[in-house]
Amino acid sequence: MHYTVALLSVVVIFLLALLASSNRSGIRFRPLAVMLVVQLVLAFALLNTGAGAVFIGGFANAFAKLLSYAADGVNFVFGGIVKPGTFVFFFNVLMPIVFVSALIGILQYISVLQWFMRIVGWLLSKITGMGKLESYNGIASLILGQSEVFISMKKQLDYLTPQRLYTLNASAISTVSMSIVGSYMQIIDPRYVVTAVALNMFGGFMIASIINPYTVPEDEDLLELENPRKQHFFDMLGEYLLDGFKIAVIVAVMVMGYVALIAMINGLFDGLFGVSFEHLAGYAFSPLALLMGVPFSDAIQVGGIMAVKTLSNEFVAMLQLQNLNELSPRSIGITSVFLVSFANFSSVGIIAGAIKALSDKQAVEVARSGLKLLYGAMLVSLLSATIAGLFI
Repeated sequence: MHYTVALLSVVVIFLLALLASSNRSGIRFRPLAVMLVVQLVLAFALLNTGAGAVFIGGFANAFAKLLSYAADGVNFVFGGIVKPGTFVFFFNVLMPIVFVSALIGILQYISVLQWFMRIVGWLLSKITGMGKLESYNGIASLILGQSEVFISMKKQLDYLTPQRLYTLNASAISTVSMSIVGSYMQIIDPRYVVTAVALNMFGGFMIASIINPYTVPEDEDLLELENPRKQHFFDMLGEYLLDGFKIAVIVAVMVMGYVALIAMINGLFDGLFGVSFEHLAGYAFSPLALLMGVPFSDAIQVGGIMAVKTLSNEFVAMLQLQNLNELSPRSIGITSVFLVSFANFSSVGIIAGAIKALSDKQAVEVARSGLKLLYGAMLVSLLSATIAGLFI
């Protein structure tokens, strides 16, 4: 029965994307069909096969090892502040981002990442039918991050059409960066994190190709990246360490602020109406939860978590999901996949700010399409969660 529901849900998600399409006659259905098949194969392989379990286990173990190295640095600086055996979000989840960011900087400096992103980007372009720049951006956003990725292509920014710029932004907001994936794995099941990362990359292209279809002439599809060796190694390392710390502090500040605001709003609603804001938001988002395949009995609670993620950020929602033990395993799995993306209001602001620092002209275009970006990114999360729900 849930296979039929999932199939209908995918159709509904595509129709919702079609409502916002800027050029319905320009939609290419063959690449869409290919990417949908790729998503189904990936979800099945990652969630229902021994090979998928081995891959996810290896991926999770690799990040666990990296996080243990990061913990050595955190403990050296902050040792004694945290009691042994206790969990503190800032130290256990956010501070390791500093080390992972430095590692990404080193791999980029020695050109390993550039080589990897070019090869994978080329392969993606053959599957997605997108231009090489869009395909590179899809994998680069995943590795470098939603704002840092634009630095690697700043030469091209001023020459991009609004259509191409939208697709680049859509990829950035629909995925998550490798510097933060390890942090997610400490809160939710790693297999759902890995599955969401894989599905979101293709889902971002699928939704963008419906909302924003276009073709790229072959002679315009040039990809020139900045030379990372213009900096001295230790200058680069210091920059990436500080960037990682900035990300950790920004996330910490946002989580503190949003948790406090949500607590205040819940208190006000509870005092005035006898019900929390999250509960009311759960009713508003519950149709979307049902669309993903969440059982009816869990839809309101899951809808509340979806609302928190959209209005605040994914970390706040993940922490709330972690405390909801009464949800069924299926609901937890589907919701976990939905939460692994940057699809929220704050991310639109982050991307707009990053592009403004590089191109004032294009920053105006990003601001103009902000709500459309968030709408598309939410559809990507819905699509990934729906596909994953087939195999949970």
